[in-house]
Formats: sequence, structure tokens, C-alpha cells
Amino acid sequence: MSVSNQTLKAAEAQFAQSRALVGAARAAVYPQVGSALPVTTTSQSENRPNPMKDSQFTDYLLRADVGYEADLWGRVRSTVEASRSFAQAAAGDLESVSLSVHAELAADYFQVRSLDREKQILDATVAAFQKAHELTTNRYKGGLAAALDVAQAETQLQTTRAQAVDVQVRRAQFEHAIAALVGQPASTFNLRASPLAVPIPSIPPALPSSLLERRPDVAAAERRIAAANAQVGITRSAYYPLLALGGTTGFETSALSSWLRAASGLWTAAPAVALTVFDGGRRRAASDQARAAYERSVAAYRDTTLNAFKEVEDNLAALRILEEEAAIQDAAVTAAQRSLALATNRYSGGVSSYLEVITAQSALLANQRAAVNIAGRRLTASVLLIKALGGGWDVRQVPRI
Repeated sequence: MSVSNQTLKAAEAQFAQSRALVGAARAAVYPQVGSALPVTTTSQSENRPNPMKDSQFTDYLLRADVGYEADLWGRVRSTVEASRSFAQAAAGDLESVSLSVHAELAADYFQVRSLDREKQILDATVAAFQKAHELTTNRYKGGLAAALDVAQAETQLQTTRAQAVDVQVRRAQFEHAIAALVGQPASTFNLRASPLAVPIPSIPPALPSSLLERRPDVAAAERRIAAANAQVGITRSAYYPLLALGGTTGFETSALSSWLRAASGLWTAAPAVALTVFDGGRRRAASDQARAAYERSVAAYRDTTLNAFKEVEDNLAALRILEEEAAIQDAAVTAAQRSLALATNRYSGGVSSYLEVITAQSALLANQRAAVNIAGRRLTASVLLIKALGGGWDVRQVPRI
């Protein structure tokens, strides 16, 4: 199934926005060139002081303006680096969202299949209880069983039927969750019943040294450190003078026929140095803020890394313990089956009451459902472990922006 999730689309839009901001930051590396072509017609008063010979004239001007900031202190470079790192962090966020959504989809799918298997067990049990009820009823009619046995068999049959119906409620909820993840209306989405028959995957534990390269959220946190460090450089450059280079060139004339002649040419050069002498502590505050943001990003990176190791260890422990629990539960199912067979034989021989059969049947059903639940939990833990390991993602997949 393919995921079509609005949260994922929002992350994609955020990444696209970040890439566009990188382009805007890079534009400052190059000179800014503007052009204008004004044509002005002027009529002056003939009674003004010192009137011109021609009181009405037209001015034709073709002008190109050039502006450039000399990046002596690295402000522009730091801005580009900060934008690039933020965009790469957004790419990591996008992969994190994608990984989470796909993991949720897989987990919900396995839950549906586990419930299908549970429904299959309940349906088979209902059929067995139906036969037991018929047998008890016939024995009661023949005088071999008490009315209490018939009532107990009826109670157990109807209770199990109710449990089989209740499973469908939980299955519908997981099915609707899958529909939302794949971008389809819940009313039109349908998964045909297919009991869980997926083997538990064998996942080798990842080496701790490779974990940092297999999680996009760790890579995104590292890129945010780089962006915060670049922001510190930007605030530091504010203490140094700003050198701006500017100039204008073009042609100007009052006669259209001589507009583009050499004599009509003009040019100006206007370099400027600007330095903030006093700002009331604004630059220091900005610098302190940038340093604090850097420290915060470092702390967030460490927290993300520790959480990554925790998630891996949690799911490795869950798989190890659940594997042991599954073996014990399978033995319990086998023992419950033997107990039911013995109880049925004892009841058929008139040695015990039907209550013993009901107890054995209930124990077998509970152990079978528990075994299915453990199998579903093992599959979910496998999905979560794959998610914790980055889902096969690698730090080399961070885009070069």
C-alpha cells in the first residue's frame, strides 16, 4: 500500500519551502543588477527665476544600477550555510514523518491480521461449542445430563459468539486507520479477511556505531546544530563594518536620435562603508540569543540520540522476551488441548460434570487468543525496531542543497 497522508504532504511542503529559502540566501552572493528606462517630458514656467532656454524638453534615460555587498566577514556565507542546514534538517524531518507513517501503517495492518486470526479461532470455537451444546441437549433429553449442563453450554456458546462479534469492532477501527493513512475514505476502503500467517522476521541487532547514520531524526538534529552555529557567525559579523559596492551606468539625452551615442553615456561609482557605533546592546543580545539557540540544538541532538538508543534497546528486549513468552504460550496451548480432551472423555464416561469441560474449553480459548496476541505484539515490535533503526535510511541520503 502507498501512503497518502496529509502530515506527510505538510512535511514535503516544508522541505520545498526550505529549499526555496536556500535559493534566496544564495542570491546575496552575487551582485544585484537593476535596470530602468524612464522617459520624462517636462514643461517649466517661463516666469520662474533664471528660466531655461527651452522651457519644455524630454529626458531619455537608460540606466543600470549595480549593488553588491562585499562579504568580508562571512555574513552572507553564514546565511547561506544556515539556510542549507535548515533545508537539510527539513529533509530529515520529511524522512522521519514518512518513516513514522509507514511504520504506523505496517503496525495497523498486522493488528488487522491478528484480529482476523483471533476471529478465525473464535468462529472455530463457536462451531465446537455449538456441537457440544447439541450433544449436551441430546444427553439431557436421554436422561444422561442435567438441565444445568445444558444451561452452562448455552451460556458458553452465546458468550463466545459475543466475543467474536466484538473482535469485528476493533478490526473496523484499525481498518479505518489504514484507510486514512493511504488517503482513502473509510466508507469505501475494505481489507478482505486474511488470518495472520506472517513469520516473525529475524532482525540482527544494529551496531551502536551505525545507529547515528540510520535515523533521519538524528541527522536532522545534527543539521540543526550546524544551522545554529551558522547563526552565531551571522550575529558575530554584525560587529564589523559593512562594505557595500554600488554604481550606475547608462545613457541619457534629450534627443532620441542621440540616445545611445558615446557622448550620452554616464556612470557613477558609490562604495560605502557602514558601521554601527551604538545600538543599546542589540547586537550583544542577538549574539547571546544565537549562542543559547546553539546550546539548545546541541541538547536536542543529545536527547534525540539517547532516545534513539533507548528505542532500539526497548524493541530488542521486547523481541527477545516475547520470543520466550511465545514458546511458553505455545506449550500452554498444547497443555490446554490435552486438558480439554481428557475432560471431554471424563464427561462422556460419566465420571465428571460438564463444568469441568467448560473450564477446559475456556482455558483453551484464552490460551489460543493469548498466543495470537503475542504473535501480533512480536510483529509490531519488529516494525518498531525497524523504525528505530531508521528503516534502512542512511545519512548519505541527506540531499546536497
